[in-house]
Amino acid sequence: MVGPLENLRIVDPGHVIAGPLAASLLSDFGAKVVKVETPGRPDMMRDLGPTAIDGVGVWWKTLARNKQILGLDWKNEEGLKVLRKLVERSDVLVENFRPGVLERAGIGPEVLHGWNPDLVILRVSGYGQDGPMRDTPAFGRAAEAMSGLAHLTGFADGSPMHPGFPAADSTTGLMGALGLMIALYARERGVVRGQVVDLAVFEALLRLIDYHVPAATGAGIAPIRNGLRQPMDFAPGGKFRTRDGIWVTVSAGSAETARRLLRAVGGDSLADDPRFASLHSMSQHMTEVFDTLNAYITARDFSEVQVEFERHDAVAAPVLSVEQIIDHPQICHRGDIASVEGDPTHVVGPVPHFSITPGVLRWLGRPRGADTAAVLEALGYDDVQIADLARTGCIETALEEERT
Repeated sequence: MVGPLENLRIVDPGHVIAGPLAASLLSDFGAKVVKVETPGRPDMMRDLGPTAIDGVGVWWKTLARNKQILGLDWKNEEGLKVLRKLVERSDVLVENFRPGVLERAGIGPEVLHGWNPDLVILRVSGYGQDGPMRDTPAFGRAAEAMSGLAHLTGFADGSPMHPGFPAADSTTGLMGALGLMIALYARERGVVRGQVVDLAVFEALLRLIDYHVPAATGAGIAPIRNGLRQPMDFAPGGKFRTRDGIWVTVSAGSAETARRLLRAVGGDSLADDPRFASLHSMSQHMTEVFDTLNAYITARDFSEVQVEFERHDAVAAPVLSVEQIIDHPQICHRGDIASVEGDPTHVVGPVPHFSITPGVLRWLGRPRGADTAAVLEALGYDDVQIADLARTGCIETALEEERT
């Protein structure tokens, strides 16, 4: 089956998560991605976090999935020629260096568009390519702080908190993939040729949190940390621990679903109370609602809670550990945990699910220089030229990597 992005070619000289994830998401659907690593200075994701039983970092396995690995010193004169050939034949370049790095190397957007006027360039940086904080160093946690996410996470009487995964980098990868597809669609329709997609890491979270800015400016209400309850108490819900020790998240998204929830824990008298006729009026009494939910759930085993909530068509979902996720029947049925032949490491498979052209996990992150020779051959280099480039340290092949 041909992937929907089969003819899309991406050059990915980025590093760590935010930029490379954008390319990785598109690679799941057939995009041909060439991941560029500097010889002797590989992407730090190879070594960050735990390693699999084969000695390869598990984060690298998933971030570099479906990518060809090219070991290339593109700051070298001969290496720059290779990069140019690659760019001339590509649709997209993804980078997440600090602003100015490409320009100082002599390959800013003007140069890249001189090589290929149709190139879409995704530029990911901490605070964007312009503005007073353009040159300020940043990582994902700084973006979580600037976007408001850390301020909104935790308990009201406690410190701001970061989430349990790199939320800023991950959402930036997702937003970057969206930006690329919008720019490519504009190119396809003839609106423009190539262009730059400028994405600051904090902006991805800022846009996806979304509600805090209009709440402050439109309603005069500044959201605060709300512990286990819903943000701003806009609807009943929260996290509770059942009598047998299982954490459950409970939520409702409308007045009707909220009344189902209240009926499950308090019967008709609670659900039909005029104070709870609308979400707005309910929000004025959310402490009482939360306490009622807490008293009901903590006094019962999860199985009892689940049966009662299902009977009322209300939402109560157990908080799953990663071990439970891997074996969960719904997740397994959807095929969301995937692997490749010969590698015991499992990863999250392509999402979303397409009815005719589904995504495919072809391989996991490869060794340094694994595809250098193949990429160069496709660019027209012969064995002698490749050997010369390897001898000067301009490129790194799989064989060279094995020696180091």
